[in-house]
Amino acid sequence: MKPHWTGVFPAITTQLHRDGSLDLDATASHADALIRSGIRGLILLGSLGENQSLAPAEKRQVMDAMKAAVGGRVPVLSGVAEASLDAAISYVRDGERLGLDGFMLMPPMVYRSPDPRESLHHFRTVARATGLPIMIYNNPISYGHDLTPELFAKLADQPNFVALKESSGNTRRITDLHNTVGGRYAIFTGVDDLALESAVLGIDGWVAGTGIAFPEENQYFWELTRKGDWARATEIYRWFTPLLHLDVHPKFVQYIKLAVQEAGLGSEWVRAPRLPLVGAERKAVLKIIHEGLARRPRLPRRR
Repeated sequence: MKPHWTGVFPAITTQLHRDGSLDLDATASHADALIRSGIRGLILLGSLGENQSLAPAEKRQVMDAMKAAVGGRVPVLSGVAEASLDAAISYVRDGERLGLDGFMLMPPMVYRSPDPRESLHHFRTVARATGLPIMIYNNPISYGHDLTPELFAKLADQPNFVALKESSGNTRRITDLHNTVGGRYAIFTGVDDLALESAVLGIDGWVAGTGIAFPEENQYFWELTRKGDWARATEIYRWFTPLLHLDVHPKFVQYIKLAVQEAGLGSEWVRAPRLPLVGAERKAVLKIIHEGLARRPRLPRRR
């Protein structure tokens, strides 16, 4: 049942009003801009979508509203980041009922450093609760669970695991995955400032973060890697890299939402306990964003 998941699947922010309430219209508007840039899928309610800061009912509201707004133009996936196995099972069943096209499954957020048996049990049990395809998210730096290539091989017998998002920060893993699991999964990178390096080593897609503020440039860069135009891709990447570094900071949600705002695609408002940037940190991040905006590369016209 492996779907043809390839290309850019950006992790979209959940747009909020200044008081922290959901702004579904703004989220839908941003999704529309991303779809028009040429993305191949959309991921709601990942870490960048502030999944863990939203109430269960709010997450269902976002899923329902965004599925309607996208209108079948691209597959719509939701992050699954519930604290318990039972909650994750309930979540995927609700997402399937609401018409989602798949999920990006994260480990349980409140349980760091389990043994591999526990990780495998969590991922397998959630997968068996839905018939929809799943992208497994591996981010040991942030979440304390490391799904090694050998563990991905053990999960390969679960048919609806169709893709993996590799965010270990170690590009050696891409080659190890190719050697260990072959073409069993579509391999996506999830680390923005390793996108070019990952593309050289052979990936199928990119769960983009900072690129949601620069959708046209992000898509153009990705397409250059598909064509093997490494010289032009490197040129774009060197412009992009200071912006892509915003994706790998603990405050990546605030940084990227600020970039989205400055690019005219949304607002910076975040859900507490996060707060908007202030002081010297805000000035430093704005400097990176404004320099990137000022130096945006000239892109060829789309046909």
